[in-house]
Amino acid sequence: MGRDLSALFDPKSVAVVGASDDPAKYGHAVAAQALRAPDRRPVHLVNRRGGTVLGRTTATSLAAIGAPVELVVISVPGPGFEAAVDEALACGARALVGITAGFAETGPAGLARQQAIADRVRAAGAVLVGPNCLGIADNTTELYLASDRFAPGGIALLSQSGNLALELQLRCAPYGLGFSRFVSLGNQADVTLVDLIEDAARHDATRAIAVYAEDFGDGRAFAEAAAAAGKPVVLLTAGRGTASARSAQSHTGALTTSADVVAAACRDAGVELVATPHEMTLVLAALNGGRRATGHRTAVCTDGGGHGAVAADAAEAAGLAVPELGPAAQQQLRTLLWDQSAVGNPVDLAGMGEQNPHSYGDTVGALLALDEVDSVLLTGYFGGYSAATGGLGGPAAESGTAGGGSALAAGELETAHQMAAHAARTAKPLVVQSMFPDAPSCRTLVEAGIPVFAGTEDAARALAAMTVTEAAGPPGVRPLPPAADPLRDPGYHGVRALLSAAGVPFPEAREITGEAQLLAAADAFEGPYVLKALHLLHKSDAGGVALGLPDRAALVAAFREMHARLGAASYSVEAMADLTDGVELIVGVNRDPRFGPVAMVGLGGVLTEALHDVAFALAPVPAARAEQLLTGLRTAALLKGVRGRPPVDVAAAAAVIERLTTLAAAHPEITEIEVNPLLVRPDGVLALDARAVPA
Repeated sequence: MGRDLSALFDPKSVAVVGASDDPAKYGHAVAAQALRAPDRRPVHLVNRRGGTVLGRTTATSLAAIGAPVELVVISVPGPGFEAAVDEALACGARALVGITAGFAETGPAGLARQQAIADRVRAAGAVLVGPNCLGIADNTTELYLASDRFAPGGIALLSQSGNLALELQLRCAPYGLGFSRFVSLGNQADVTLVDLIEDAARHDATRAIAVYAEDFGDGRAFAEAAAAAGKPVVLLTAGRGTASARSAQSHTGALTTSADVVAAACRDAGVELVATPHEMTLVLAALNGGRRATGHRTAVCTDGGGHGAVAADAAEAAGLAVPELGPAAQQQLRTLLWDQSAVGNPVDLAGMGEQNPHSYGDTVGALLALDEVDSVLLTGYFGGYSAATGGLGGPAAESGTAGGGSALAAGELETAHQMAAHAARTAKPLVVQSMFPDAPSCRTLVEAGIPVFAGTEDAARALAAMTVTEAAGPPGVRPLPPAADPLRDPGYHGVRALLSAAGVPFPEAREITGEAQLLAAADAFEGPYVLKALHLLHKSDAGGVALGLPDRAALVAAFREMHARLGAASYSVEAMADLTDGVELIVGVNRDPRFGPVAMVGLGGVLTEALHDVAFALAPVPAARAEQLLTGLRTAALLKGVRGRPPVDVAAAAAVIERLTTLAAAHPEITEIEVNPLLVRPDGVLALDARAVPA
């Protein structure tokens, strides 16, 4: 059920330690906010000098209050923080909010000090937000313990940045969005992002969870909590562009960046990952109404060809489809529109809206009712008629419609209500792009839960956020398997043996150190042969691989040449696989310090890093998800067969991916493991090389 945070969000009483009459001090801002709801619960102000703050008599200590205090906000200079925590716990506080800074963010000594405080708080059965945070607020319980006000609404905002939180609330206001809660995460010494997501998931007044985080702590736990939330989770994060392991010794490690890991975790958990506060606002506005499209087929409705073409391009760039409507649908639309209207998709009213504003609503309603349409994007001038009469600068009067401007405005407002009614009768999303998003008719749509945007690309991004692909299945993160016995031999043949035992098929092979063993290996199985110099990180780059050796003589000659040049301690003699009609893949797992084992699959062989056609997921990866990763590659056409080549056995490759990633997840002592290449043929798969790097 997660941690009990009721004392944090709905305490019976509150005290602000460090309350001040000095507007430059944070204790002043928090005290002023806390006093906004004095009738909801007792609010005590504590200042060690006594006197009054904001016209209220202060107590010189928590003990001097003489009454129980359930939640204590501590905003005092750093040296006095521990004493304030100890006093709060001694007085029976069940929740603390630490504004004071100077802990883990300052280095190892500050971290140790912070950990000692968190240990004391937990031992007392209390909870601590922070330290180094900017407070909390809960509009549903009239708890105001942050420096700024947050408009009430359905979004729980969990942020490591105070300024970004303020920007988000300003951006959300035009869309009618507000906040159920705000929590400044601070250093997460005790209460973590995961705790807060789990609690927000249980909070009835919260419809969506918005997160800005730079430090996930336990990233895998974050993904698991988000997947289980049952509510939209939107994540804005920074610092995703650097490599997670610059010293990586495998292709998997070298190609896995922090950005890839976060994106993979979000995809698996069903989290909407955004890059800017602007994009976060778009997605929150889109998800606010709870509507979801179960497919990518989007109908674009416009009143001008240019807007329609641009919107169609934007929709496709956002991952949506704008297919031509079928003959029956086109015939139905022709009964609603005039001859010059286009009905293929985009559907262009071609000026009919100026003659009959109701044509907007009629067309949108018809499109929403079509079985072959999953969502509708209305784009263009809609809103301009009511903008002209509403004093918003619309050009209707200037474009020759002055005489009928009032009638057009009234008709447009009526059709806005009509569109809202159509949308209410279906679960399909309707998104609007308007040149006049603040027009009365557009505000009518917003009030009905239909998002309206000024930018075409914004409307398309929002619609993409409202689209769920059924084939992807529900979001989820597979639990890690129990830890297996550690790998004893990280050498090539030791790794082959480990993977073989897990069901990954390899060609026959023998490890040899000299010519006598070489000849014995040649007698063990038929050629052609492969010779590999072992204990080299990148054997091919070093000239340590010889392929297609037809017989014993060629094998011996290759061994003598390679040994003279490289002097490797040992070599591997292997049966040469039949490469006919095969596709080479790479399958690997890199252990991320925050998110644990992360799988990578892609086009393999010697061109892995040059082509960089790879996909990521949290390990272990189920076979069904592995197939999706493979078929989503840029080069997926190779798997299906091209230029007369037969398709390869993708299902067999997906099964190997599941086995390898499950094994890797059970071996925390391995930081990188990969098979490259994994040869996928029409009749199955074969691992041709393997590598593991101990942690």
